[in-house]
Amino acid sequence: MADESFKEFVMDQLVALPGLRLRAMFGGHGLYQGDRFFGILMEGRLYFKTNAKSRPDYVKRGMSPFIYKKGRQIVSLNYFEVPPDVLENRDALVAWAERAIQLRAAKK
Repeated sequence: MADESFKEFVMDQLVALPGLRLRAMFGGHGLYQGDRFFGILMEGRLYFKTNAKSRPDYVKRGMSPFIYKKGRQIVSLNYFEVPPDVLENRDALVAWAERAIQLRAAKK
């Protein structure tokens, strides 16, 4: 799926989230609800914020973390790729997004 059509697909899947917006960042897009940054769209993949409690749901499905290079160092963030079955199911995707948003809200 081309990046533009993937971006449109994700936004359509998450239409039930009020105040959802995208912001261009580091060659991809950040997903926000209000001021809460909870997801990353990069190279046709969607990543959500995780923590120790939510991360196993991603790992047990074989999903990888979002990583990037900073000089010679590889940096991994607490964002993991959303499983394809979740991505394709609008209700499931919204539920997983809401969990990621709550992680951001808990930090405030």
